[in-house]
Amino acid sequence: MAITRRKFTLEFRTEAAHLVVDTGRSVRAVASELSIQENTLSKWVRDERRRMEALEGTSDEPLSAAERVELVRLRREVSELQKDHDFLNKAATYFAANPPKPRDLR
Repeated sequence: MAITRRKFTLEFRTEAAHLVVDTGRSVRAVASELSIQENTLSKWVRDERRRMEALEGTSDEPLSAAERVELVRLRREVSELQKDHDFLNKAATYFAANPPKPRDLR
């Protein structure tokens, strides 16, 4: 029987990470409480701390939860678009180096 992979919303991941960051509790304790893997929560905490550090120098007031969720969504979208761009760039380079032969154009 196949095991289905659990999917967590961005809001859940952010709030779970803040349980560790804001309260100072251990990743192990929070992961156990939420019934998730420690390494998964640890990654979420690391990502959230990076986001918080990046935001420290940009504004006097911290982002609200909704703004934080939107920022994460936009960063993910930029990452996906960058991957698409890189792939299309490689494809264009390949086709420029290997133009189709006249017999392939029929």
